[in-house]
Amino acid sequence: MTDFHQRWHDDWAALGLPADTACLDRLLAAYGESYGESHGESARHYHTAQHLAECLDLFAQHAHLARRPGEAAIALWFHDAVYVPLAKDNEARSAAWAASALTVAGAAPDVIARVQALVLATQHHAALDDPDTCLVVDIDLAILGAPPARFAEYERQVRAEYAAVPPDEYGRKRRDVLARFLARPAIYRTAALHARFEGQARSNLAHALAA
Repeated sequence: MTDFHQRWHDDWAALGLPADTACLDRLLAAYGESYGESHGESARHYHTAQHLAECLDLFAQHAHLARRPGEAAIALWFHDAVYVPLAKDNEARSAAWAASALTVAGAAPDVIARVQALVLATQHHAALDDPDTCLVVDIDLAILGAPPARFAEYERQVRAEYAAVPPDEYGRKRRDVLARFLARPAIYRTAALHARFEGQARSNLAHALAA
């Protein structure tokens, strides 16, 4: 089981910066946030502490591949800090939150800029040429290569987040998203994650599209 508090302190220590426990509390509250009543939108079902823990656990296994592991870890902590279903600015707002936390902690401007860029990269639209960016994005996408039962759970969780979208529209748009991932020459750019997840991801995606 992920010890969020210990890992939070360790990851800030990797940057040589103090860990703000109050910030962690706000962050974990955000990952557990429900928008249903206050915003008239779906609650988080996938972008929760479960997804955060999966990302952090996977990063712990591959942190040695990062050029700046402290920055990559902090980016993963914040990459879904803001998540409002159907919103277009979740990553931008999450990056801004990360920048604010780093500024308060006394991080250098270049560190802040790199962490922001890592968070923004999880939009999954841009071409990747930086190893740390590839690693963070690959970890975020590792769910596509999860065992079939976890992938099926993930698909149900995403559908629940978009409960407000009519079934036909959701099905059409979801198929488009999955097909774009499957059409990529490589879903994962980090060699170790490609070896571990690529085959299962392609099987999961093909099965989901066929269904």
